[in-house]
Amino acid sequence: MAVVLRLQRVGKKQQPQYRIVAIEKKSAVGSEAKEVVGHYNPCNAKAADQIKLNQERYDYWVKVGAKASPTVAALAKKASAK
Repeated sequence: MAVVLRLQRVGKKQQPQYRIVAIEKKSAVGSEAKEVVGHYNPCNAKAADQIKLNQERYDYWVKVGAKASPTVAALAKKASAK
């Protein structure tokens, strides 16, 4: 099966937080991920604390063929620019 890197929503109502996960492409939205690669908190006022990404693991999954969603790719680019 193909693995993708995508966001998985967690958190309370009106306070979204997301996990950046490696998961099977055909898995349901709430299903268990293979690995949590990072976190994204859009509600955090500090821009530096919004994205926490394990760059080594992200690069590993991309290297083995996982495709990142457009949003995750943009977040990874933003995180690596710090």
